Amino acid sequence: MSNTIVKRRVGFIAGLLCVTALFGVAHADQTTITFFTANDAATVAVSEELAKDFEAANPDVHVEVEVGPGGTERDNLVRSRLATQSMNDVFLYNSGSLYRALNPAQTLVDLSNEPWQANIVPEFKEVVTAPDGTVRGAPIQTAMGGGIFYNIPLYKELGLSVPKSWGEFMANNAKIKAAGKVPVVQTYRDTWTSQLMVLGDNYNVMAETPDFASQYTAGKAKFASTPSALRSFQKLEELHAAGYLNEDFGAATLEDGLRMVATGEGAHYPMLSFAFGSIAKTDPDNLNNVGFFAIPGDDPGKNGLTIWLPNGLYIPSAGPNVEIAKRFVAFVASVKGCESQNKAAAVTGPYLVNGCELPAGVPRGVSDMLPYFKEAGKTGPALEFLSPVKGPSLEQITVEVGSGTRSAADGAALYDEDVRKQAQQLGLPGW
Repeated sequence: MSNTIVKRRVGFIAGLLCVTALFGVAHADQTTITFFTANDAATVAVSEELAKDFEAANPDVHVEVEVGPGGTERDNLVRSRLATQSMNDVFLYNSGSLYRALNPAQTLVDLSNEPWQANIVPEFKEVVTAPDGTVRGAPIQTAMGGGIFYNIPLYKELGLSVPKSWGEFMANNAKIKAAGKVPVVQTYRDTWTSQLMVLGDNYNVMAETPDFASQYTAGKAKFASTPSALRSFQKLEELHAAGYLNEDFGAATLEDGLRMVATGEGAHYPMLSFAFGSIAKTDPDNLNNVGFFAIPGDDPGKNGLTIWLPNGLYIPSAGPNVEIAKRFVAFVASVKGCESQNKAAAVTGPYLVNGCELPAGVPRGVSDMLPYFKEAGKTGPALEFLSPVKGPSLEQITVEVGSGTRSAADGAALYDEDVRKQAQQLGLPGW
């Protein structure tokens, strides 16, 4: 795809106008704002629907949607535009560590006191808070959960209950293996999937060691020497040692894993909730046979879900249309905004705006996530939203630990070294 930025105009036009002069008169009192969004198909569809519906409710405003590049090119473009005070009136960008790299207290509008902030889930506010304590973003699209997909008919057949602890989970696996089924599917041909058991365990790490993220960022806490963090690697090790994996775990792909858990060939598959959308396309008849639960910790009384926070919407401080941009952001962060997004793309997780309901017909597994969000303290961000440090070699290390070729202790120590190099490249103090 060309790196040229593609511009799409989205306007609400009541009907075709035959005379060009009439068009000019009809729009003479409009203010145009520009909205810089991401280039994946779902986000483009959501952005355009939001712009259209906002215009319908605000005929004095025209929203021009600009679709930019992804990846590193997008990071560089956002930083460049902010530095040169040429950023769009509203822009979509990551929350968490990449957001903090934008120097938000100096470059973004303070949205702390906007009335709609009262309806935003606290976990999202944490990852769009500037160093000065101000909140400078609003959520767009939905959160994802990192946990375990499970086959509901198989659970019913074997009389199993959703586990609240690691011991209960392993007991379920023993019964599943005895029944001749694969207890836990792993798909290491797609190496990134090997990380889910570690990354999705962060709620449990933070429940046992609340200051782990801050101490880890400061170079003081390590995976190998922090028992709760080492435990994440040990879980991978235990699953392989118990013989609970599919025989072809080294060659299986994401698609294989989703098929196996959907059909009941496998009972469990550690995965992010976005993958319910994939099952909906490839195996719709079995979509609602797949449920979801959080990766269990050792204490059933501290059961909770690690979540991946959605992107944020931001307003540059140097923008010429700040007040109108605030109106647009307020619309996105409202129930009407959620309804608009529901029309545009499949929903694979909960919104982080109180009062927003999931549309009818969402996958069963998506509904399974809601209780975690409705009870205070039952969700927590993945580590990448709490710290800028994530070593690039994690997926290779977790493949080795999950395959039994490296011990959990050695894997954690190797990852600590990987993290050290990354932190030094970022110039973080304490490393």
